[in-house]
Amino acid sequence: MGIDPGLTRCGIGMVEGEVGRPLSLVDVNVLRTSSTLPIAERLVTIERGIDAWLDEYQPDAVAVERVFARSDSSTIMGTAQASGIALVAAARRGLPVALHTPSEVKAAVSGSGRADKAQVGAMVTRILRLDAPPKPADAADALALAITHIWRGGASSRLAAAAEAQAAQLAAAVRTAGRSGQRAPARAAVRRPNTRRPA
Repeated sequence: MGIDPGLTRCGIGMVEGEVGRPLSLVDVNVLRTSSTLPIAERLVTIERGIDAWLDEYQPDAVAVERVFARSDSSTIMGTAQASGIALVAAARRGLPVALHTPSEVKAAVSGSGRADKAQVGAMVTRILRLDAPPKPADAADALALAITHIWRGGASSRLAAAAEAQAAQLAAAVRTAGRSGQRAPARAAVRRPNTRRPA
């Protein structure tokens, strides 16, 4: 599940699939709030919308756009508040959460970290085999986040699983050698992959 946080428009999209196979659109929407309402009420509206999606679709993971500094402090404040709501809603359910920067998402779906919104929308349309780009751009951005997480998160998960399997094999060999009275094999250094995302 990808979430493009925003106080006025919060994009939310669900994508299904795995690395190496075609991805498919499950659903996409934009949660909207009026600027005439108090901020607390707007955040409650966003929370309810995200909660409803999490309950209905029960995603395996949630990807949220990482908030970064912009010149307009009022915009970043609203974005950060909506992002916090998304993170809390996912954490409350014990779901893994990933933060991806806009340039990371653009690079993942289009091949260029400097792609514009139209290019991202066009690539999302192609990747998910849609008839038209999702609109508004917040919807396309949410789907791009979900796509990025499947592609990048899936690769990281496979590396982590391989490292765990290697460590389990070594532990089993040590136990077997100990029971038979043989000398335990020299322990090889098992390095876990660095699964942290670049900032």
